[in-house]
Formats: sequence, C-alpha cells, structure tokens
Amino acid sequence: MGETMSETRSPMPLLYRRHSSGEVMKNLASVSSSLLPAFGTIVGDDSPPLKKYVIAPYDRRYRWWQAFLVVLVIYSAWSSPFELAFKNVATGSLMFVDLVVDLFFAIDIILTFFVAYLDKTTYLLVDDHKKIAIRYVTHLMFPMDVASTLPFQSLYRLFTGKLHHGEAFGFLNLLRLWRLRRVSELFSRLEKDTRFSYFLTRCTKLICVTLFAVHSAGCFYYWIATHHSPSEETWIGSIIQDFEDRSIWLGYTYSLYWSIVTLTTVGYGDLHAVNTGEKVFNIFYMLFNIGLTSYLIGNMTNLIVHSAVKTFMMRDSINEILRYASKNRLPEGLKEQMLAHMQLKFKTAELQQEEVLEDLPKAIRSSIAQHLFRKTVEKTYLFKGISEDLSSQLVADLKAEYFPPKVEVILQNEIPTDFYIIVSGAMEVLTHQNGMEHFLTKLGPMDMFGEIGVFFNIPQPFTVRSKKLSQVVRISHHHFKELIQPLSEDGKTIMANFTQYLKDLKKEVQEEIPFLTDLLRDLNIERISLNESRNHDETLSYDQQDMQGTPIDSPSRAFASRVIIHGHHPDDQTTDSGKTGKLVRLPETVEELLKLAEEKVGKRGTVIVMEDGSQVEDLDVLRDNDHIFIL
Repeated sequence: MGETMSETRSPMPLLYRRHSSGEVMKNLASVSSSLLPAFGTIVGDDSPPLKKYVIAPYDRRYRWWQAFLVVLVIYSAWSSPFELAFKNVATGSLMFVDLVVDLFFAIDIILTFFVAYLDKTTYLLVDDHKKIAIRYVTHLMFPMDVASTLPFQSLYRLFTGKLHHGEAFGFLNLLRLWRLRRVSELFSRLEKDTRFSYFLTRCTKLICVTLFAVHSAGCFYYWIATHHSPSEETWIGSIIQDFEDRSIWLGYTYSLYWSIVTLTTVGYGDLHAVNTGEKVFNIFYMLFNIGLTSYLIGNMTNLIVHSAVKTFMMRDSINEILRYASKNRLPEGLKEQMLAHMQLKFKTAELQQEEVLEDLPKAIRSSIAQHLFRKTVEKTYLFKGISEDLSSQLVADLKAEYFPPKVEVILQNEIPTDFYIIVSGAMEVLTHQNGMEHFLTKLGPMDMFGEIGVFFNIPQPFTVRSKKLSQVVRISHHHFKELIQPLSEDGKTIMANFTQYLKDLKKEVQEEIPFLTDLLRDLNIERISLNESRNHDETLSYDQQDMQGTPIDSPSRAFASRVIIHGHHPDDQTTDSGKTGKLVRLPETVEELLKLAEEKVGKRGTVIVMEDGSQVEDLDVLRDNDHIFIL
C-alpha cells in the first residue's frame, strides 16, 4: 500500500504549502493547464511529498531552468541554418559556443530522468524512478533529444583526429531545431498566464515566427548559391564576384535582404533567381510565404477584432434602438433614456461581470455579495434589527443594477414585483396628477423605494427617477416573501420598521398612498387585539384568531391578498362615491369576509359578487385589488 501511494502524487502539493496568497496565485499562473488534481484527491498541507531525488514539473527552480534553456534554443535556432550556409563558422568561432550549449542540453536530458510526469489516465503525478525512465526512453523525445545534443563535428575530430568540412555535419546540426518545441511550450504557458498581456505575447510569437522564417530562407538560399558552379550564374555571384571569399556578414546581409523582399512580395528585381535550382527554391518559398502571410494576417485580425468586439456590439445595439424608436415613433425623451441605459450597460459591464459570476459556485457568489452589499442592507430602515440568518440570505441573492441620470426606475401605477435599495447615487420620488408632475422627496444611499407597493400589494404609488448615475440592488417580491415566512420574529421586526416608516413620512407623501389611513388604523387595532389575546391565553396560535385578531406582523399575513369591498350592487355607481370602497385583507372564509364587510361598510350581506355580476363562492379565486360587492 505504501509503495502504491509513493508512485502517484497529487499534482499540486507544493503550491499549497506556501502561506502567501500572492505567491499561490503566481504559482497557479505558471502551472500548465494539464497539471490539475484528480477528482477526489486531497490537495493541501498534508499532501504526500514526492519521492527523494524527484523533481516536480511545476517547481519554481525547474521552471527557471526551462526558461534558461529557451534562451539557448533561440541561439540554436539562429546558429543551425547559419552554420549550414557559412560552414567555416561551424568549425571556427561558434564551435566552442555550440559545445557549451550542447552541454547544458545534455544536463537537461539527465534531469528529465528525475522529473515526475502526469499520468493522463489518473491525472496524478508519477514519481517512481523506474516508470519515469521507461516512459522517457520509450518516447520519441529521448532519441530526438540525444540526436539534437550530440556534437557530431567534435566527436568526428576526437575519433579521427581530422577536422571534416563536409555537408553532412551541417545537416546533422539542423537536428537542433527539434529544441524549438520548448519555445512553443513557453508561448503556450505565457498565453494562459494572466500576468502577461495576451496581445503582446501573441504579437511576440508572430514576430519570432517571421524572423525565423526570414533567417532560415536566407541561409538556405545562400547555401544553394555556394553549391552551384559556376558561381557567376547564381543570384549573388552575378552581382558580387568571388562572394565566397568575401566577408561572411556581407553574404548574410544580402541573404536577409533577398528573403525579406521576397516575403513581403515587393520584388525590386535587383536580386533574382538565375539558375534552375534557385527558381525551384523560389517557387516553394513563395508558396510558403502565402501560408505564412495568411497566418500572420489571420492572427492579427483576430487580435484586433477581439479587442474591439465590445465596441461593435455596443454600436449594433445602439443602431437597433434607433431603428426601433424611429419605426415606432417614440418620443425623443424616451429614446434618449433607452440610449443612455444601453451605453451605461456596456460601460458598467466590467463592474457587474454577470457572465463571470454565473460560472462561479454559489458559495463564492454569496461571499462576494456579502462583501459588497451586507453593510448597505443592514443600514436600511426596513432591515434594522433582523437576524444574521435573514440578513445573509437576503444579501446572497441581490441583483445589482446601474441607472444613468433621468431614467425612470419605477413607474406610478405599475404592478409591484421588486423593491430596491440605493447603494450609491440619488433618486427623486414623483407623482403625476392631471398630467402634471409633482416632486415629493429625494432619496440617497441606504434609502429604499418600491417596498410600499410590494408590502400592500397595490400598484406603485410613485414614480422613482434617477437624478444621477446610481447603483441599486434589487430584491424580488416573491423571493423576499419566501425568506421571511418561516422567520416569525424577523417578520415582526420588519413590519414594525415598516409601520414606523409610514408614520414618519411627510404628510404630502402619505396622501399619495391609497388607503394608507385605513391600513395604519388596522395595524393599531390588530396590535391591540393581539396583546389582549396573548394576555388571555399565551399559547393561542395566530391561525386560530379571527380576522381582526390576526397580527399584521405575522410573516404569512404580511403578504395576504387585499381586496376592495363595496356595499352596493356593481351596476349602482352613485352609491359609495362611485367605485371607492374599503381596502381590506382577505380573510380565510366567506363568513369572516361577510362579517368584516358589515364592520367596514355597515351592511350585512349574504352574497358576494364581482364587477361583472358573477357570484363568488370560493375566496381562492380572488386576486389582489379585486373589487367585490356585498349584497
């Protein structure tokens, strides 16, 4: 059992041994996306360590070693084609440098036998030395690593004592280009690393690909010229006599010049193919350039479009709004509000990040909401004194929204579905009478609006408009009802806060709330009845009391349906001042409703009918704000 545990290890134990969150984030950013812990594995301080003399592939020191090798790979990518074209440098000035570079890659081959690898079937790190060695030796990487590292020129000189200038060693040196896979892996990691700009990383990669193509093509083209006889019938020999005896850098400069001119399809004509071999090479090089150019243009286009995609979306949305407003002949004020809201939606997208939050677990979303809005909710008048449990549940499902200036958030007489808390900004409360707009009051941070319509189940009594850029959080009516129903004490606290708030409102604001006087009077009557019933029998349940004794601060009654009762026939519009009646909460039974109607309108009836004359036999069919008539 112990041997099995030692062979497979959780991929990221070292990451969690560091106590600094900043260091953890840096390490996570550098870890390849394939190094993920398997489902069910334990990742933490107690994760089993790797075997002795085994290197974790995500270890920081090993990452630095790999980065150092990438620098050497860049040298190899330059020197291999260069030494093929200018073979004198391969046995001269660059020979010692090549030996040093090959030595470092030989050391890396040895280190690879001690680097744990990720099992693709279990996604666990394997740290068994035997398995690591077998996997590496049987993989294509091992023979290619060895072949690209062996200094064939030096070995030939060591065994024969002669310095060979043949072409074979030049082509064998091209095996070093196998090391370029390390550069590709580096760019793959950098593109996923959020500490680096994706745009700059991608552009750097494209530039490196272009430079390597230009360098390699120039060196191969020069090599073709050196192997054609006579040399005067070559692309460079027709211009420079005895070019092989001239400076190496002169030939390299001409080669790069030709390669760049051909790649960019400029074609000045001063350097051109002379013999058949050069023409064939030019054909294949230009075909390659077509693919390379398409690759470069496609990548650059993708980067530019990606950076401007949000701008395109905003422009399309604005154009759609303008077309819609023009087609339906909307007024200018309403069209401006639509445009302002759409522009604000795109400007605040980075602040809201709805798509990002939706992908997160509920616990993380809840923690974010607690951090952002907990204090704001607890400072509002309605939720003062509530329990921690209800406060946490409320904040967890808040929806944040932004509103630009001069936009109606709530319209007078609309159906109440949500109420709001102002986080920042300012709102003004308005009412409309006889086509005239009247200002009532101003609201600021930690104030609420919309709750009166929600609690009374009546159309919104006011219009609420933003005065400046404002952030609000929205609470759903139905979700709020579900939360407070099982919490009796919190329901009482909320209703007490709400009642006190209504009493403290300005007189002109109170007058705009229909039936407010009757509702406040009912609150007082019910509280007195509740206290008397508690003194008589403290164990009496609220559900066993009659309508007048049912407490308004009971959560289940806070949202009971409300109807308007009349004491006349629906066809008689002269009595009871037209359609004006008494707003009451709907009791449990028809008998209780008839008794309540006798108290409110002074008439004892036996039949309940709707506005259309249909008789009501079951109270469940009634909805909020229905008009019923007692006959």
